Amino acid sequence: MKRIVLISTACVLALCAVALCGCSGKKDKLVVAMELAYPPFETKDASGDPMGVSVDLAKAIGEHLGLEVEIVDTAWEGLIPSLMTGKADMIISSMTVTEKRKEEVNFSDPYANAYLAVLANKTSGIKSIDDLNEPGKKVAVKTGSTGFIYAQENLTNAEIIALADESACVTEVSQGKADGFLYDQLTVYRNNRNNPDTTTAIFIPFQNVEHWGIAINKDNTELLSRVNEFLAKYRSEGGFDAITEKHLKEEKKAFDQFGFRWFFDVE
Repeated sequence: MKRIVLISTACVLALCAVALCGCSGKKDKLVVAMELAYPPFETKDASGDPMGVSVDLAKAIGEHLGLEVEIVDTAWEGLIPSLMTGKADMIISSMTVTEKRKEEVNFSDPYANAYLAVLANKTSGIKSIDDLNEPGKKVAVKTGSTGFIYAQENLTNAEIIALADESACVTEVSQGKADGFLYDQLTVYRNNRNNPDTTTAIFIPFQNVEHWGIAINKDNTELLSRVNEFLAKYRSEGGFDAITEKHLKEEKKAFDQFGFRWFFDVE
């Protein structure tokens, strides 16, 4: 009888491992897809290795699950397909939770919140989001982003310039080829700081708060549960405070000065 119990226990453990990493088919590795083109969240160091907020978060999840983490650099448009086809176990890539995306994937509990803001060309005369919704105005947006969706739905009088990555959008604004770029507050703050002579930042909220979540295959409910368990524990133990201190110290100070709700202060 004792031998039968041991075999059953081993089977249960094996099934749990498969459930946790069912998307990738690997029992010893957690495959995390992210687009490494969005510093300080998802980027590369001087050696080309993944680094940033999302990378640290992925590694912490791997440690919690007892799994080695493999970061797979994936173009934004390929992130959700990589999850749905089993090439990745989860997506951690500054991804906003939307109803449309929830039709294809499950999202963890929110780990961050963000508002859209405008990076405007300094000579454009843009002072609010309404100023962009005028004939002749050009708005740069990253394809597939929530800024892209917002512009399509609300800036119908403007010309929308959809580009593949953030840096291209910033260049359009900086060179005066676009009047404004819609993206989250943190990114707009950083790009304005890097281009103070050619850009200005407009932080006045013009839409409801957005939440970022970790995307997981709909079939992998066990992994979703474990990730939510991790996020609650990580937050209570000061994990997000440590990430802020490491990657976003200056931004936190600026947000406090502006009176903005901090990025990781999720209610």
